[in-house]
Order: sequence, then structure tokens, then C-alpha cells
Amino acid sequence: MSEPTPVLADLRDESEELDRLVADLTEERWRLATPAPRWSIAHQIAHLHWTDRAALLAVTDETGFGQVVETALKSPDTFVDDAADEGARLAPANLLSRWREGRAALDRALRAAPQGARFPWFGPPMSAASMATGRLMETWAHGQDIADALGVVRTPTDRLRHVVRIGVRARNFAFGVRGLPVPQEEFRVEVRSPSGESWTYGPEDAPQRVTGPALDFCLLVTQRAHRDDVALRADGPDADRWLDIAQAFAGPPGTGRPPKEGSR
Repeated sequence: MSEPTPVLADLRDESEELDRLVADLTEERWRLATPAPRWSIAHQIAHLHWTDRAALLAVTDETGFGQVVETALKSPDTFVDDAADEGARLAPANLLSRWREGRAALDRALRAAPQGARFPWFGPPMSAASMATGRLMETWAHGQDIADALGVVRTPTDRLRHVVRIGVRARNFAFGVRGLPVPQEEFRVEVRSPSGESWTYGPEDAPQRVTGPALDFCLLVTQRAHRDDVALRADGPDADRWLDIAQAFAGPPGTGRPPKEGSR
């Protein structure tokens, strides 16, 4: 059996931080609109719960996960919103309890996963660590939507390294999903972590480069901030184009956030 990987502990901590943000909300505040069109705070938590449940089925019940995929394929343009709508109709205490139980069950399943096992997903099969990394990215990104709805500024942590890594690895996907030529050369990405470390990816001498704060990179690749509102620098035309289209999530291109009033 595999030993727990650091990302599992980070996923737990990220989820618990978000839990503290919503645990004491009144029912009225659960219905607050978030930056995602039509989605309230309840929709955001419902979506995280639904995706945790899908991940749990992928790890523990391949047939059950296959049924989830079949349902999604029947309404590919609406199944995400439909699932969020269904969960958001629950009483907040019930939704919160289900989310807690679901993420705890997923944590146990991922920790018990056999070494080297890969599990089906909506894209390529994933390892336990990759599954946890994806869940952390989504938890952080949807947590940002909730924080914005509440007017809360979260303190960034070095758990962002997982989001940065997904964003870097998704570079080719961001070009391909838009029908654009995928750059043949690697980029250099250098971002500054919340603790002040330098996280680097790609050849040191690569002419195409992206530099800046890790938080800003994560906000951009999860499309929680417009490029005009982050302090990222691109050197080279392909790197510059990437910052216009970057996304760390699967699926079609998102519309992202509009620039804040007064942005350049």
C-alpha cells in the first residue's frame, strides 16, 4: 500500500480552511452570489461535494463512476450546473455535512490506494496523487469564489505549489483546446511562493519566460483573475499568448473574470 503523500495532507488542510470560512454562515449568506454566473456559495460547495463523490467512485467503484460519466454524456453542456443546482437546494447544514463526509471518505480511499494504481477520470486516468492534486486545485479555486463573495482576503500558503504545477503542465492543453498551435519549445516559469521561495519549471535558458508571484499565477490559470489584475511578466510572444489563454482545468475554455475597474 502507498504511504500518504504530502498532497493528501495539503488537500485536507485546504478543505478545512474553506470549511472554516463557510461553517458558521447563515442560510441567507449561503445564498450569496459568487463571481461564477448563477452560482451561490451553496452551489460552490455542492460542486465540490459532487466532484469529491465522483473521485471517490473512480477510486473505489469503477462501474459506479462509469454511470456518472454516462449521465454526464447525456447532457454535456449542463451536467455541472445541474449537479450544483441539485446540491444547492439542500439545507445548508445537510450540504455541509455531506461535503465533510464525502471528502473524508475520499481521503481514506486515496490513502489506501495501491502503489502505482491509476483510476479513470473524465480525461486521462489519474494516480492517487494526481487525483488529490486536482481536488486541491478545485477546492482552492472555488474557495476563492466564496472568499470573493464574502469580501474575505485569504492568506496564501505554499499549498499553492500544487496549483502552480497543474497550471504549468496544462500549458499545451490551453493552446490545443482553443485550436491554436502548441509551442514546441519549453517555457521557463519562475514564481515566488508565499513563503518567499522560488519555484521554477523548464530550462533555465529558455527564451520564453513567465515570472511573478505564485498567487497571481494561480489566480490566472484558474481564471479567478483577469490578466490585467495580476503582476505576471511574459517574455516572448508564445509566453505572452499563454497568459491570455491559460487554464488549469479540463474542459472548454472558460470566460474568466473581467478586469477590475481601473485596470490598465
